[in-house]
Amino acid sequence: MKLILREYHLKLKHTFTISRESIDIQPSLIVELQSDGFSGFGEATSNPYYHITVPMMISDLEKIRSIIENTENETPEEFWSKMHPYLKDDMFALCALDLAYNDLYARKKGKKLYELWNYKTDHNPLTDYTIGIDSIEKMVFKMKELPWPIYKIKLGTKEDIAIVKELRKHTNAIFRIDANCGWTVDETINNAVELKKLGVEFLEQPMKADNWEGHKEVFKHSVLPVIADESCIIEEDVAKCFNHFHGVNVKLVKCGGLTPGKRMIEEAKKLGLRTMVGCMTESTVGISAIAHLLPQLDYVDMDGALLLSEDIATGVTIEDGIINYSNLNGTGVTLL
Repeated sequence: MKLILREYHLKLKHTFTISRESIDIQPSLIVELQSDGFSGFGEATSNPYYHITVPMMISDLEKIRSIIENTENETPEEFWSKMHPYLKDDMFALCALDLAYNDLYARKKGKKLYELWNYKTDHNPLTDYTIGIDSIEKMVFKMKELPWPIYKIKLGTKEDIAIVKELRKHTNAIFRIDANCGWTVDETINNAVELKKLGVEFLEQPMKADNWEGHKEVFKHSVLPVIADESCIIEEDVAKCFNHFHGVNVKLVKCGGLTPGKRMIEEAKKLGLRTMVGCMTESTVGISAIAHLLPQLDYVDMDGALLLSEDIATGVTIEDGIINYSNLNGTGVTLL
């Protein structure tokens, strides 16, 4: 097996702002694994919140290049378990590698990933489209630029309710709110009352990740469901979220890929938690991998490639929130 690493700088259509940062360019690592005439592709983006850079991911993968390239005929689960001890401190790199291996494995089997997993795609959820923090005028402009059935609105300002009230005047779409750890317990409980009146479906990670007492208080008193994001990073976190959140948002780059992501979703379902997968402004490479988990999800946020001014791959396509799979096997990705 041959390992190929490529660094990209993905340019966004608009400056993307959340409660803690703004970006115009998203650095990204694409991993390609070649074997027996097939190629599999994976992706992970850099992230300052988690102290991850593309050069760091490349360095960590180069250290184990020979181990990766000497792999033969292992299942994705076996491969992930073999790689985890080397990459346990860089789950983003492990994610890119795991996505590529899952893609390669399914292509060799002549199947799409969801077919390999025996998932039925009849009732896939729609993806939301994210509106980053901006002036109200620009947030309205972004909604009008791309009319959509579900918007995820980034908040965490002192004018959050006023923002949503104004946005509501311009669309009947479902709203989801992501405060990215920007609120207090009281703000969350009080904001939930007002936001429910404005057609908000749920709140995502309103408070700091480690505020478990606060999460439990909000879980008891919020009139809206609350979904964990920053509080649910790796497999062990799913059980912690029980009775603290109503659901979990699994991010593949944070947990180490599709292989552990599937396990997290399965555990969440057993605990009665709602299931969601989110993206980290990936190109169509990473987004196409997420698409194969759709049959197991209640919600999905896979709009990363839609936020880019120029994509680097073809794969799944998205129209009005509906995800259409590529005709190709594996994740269905081809680099441009």
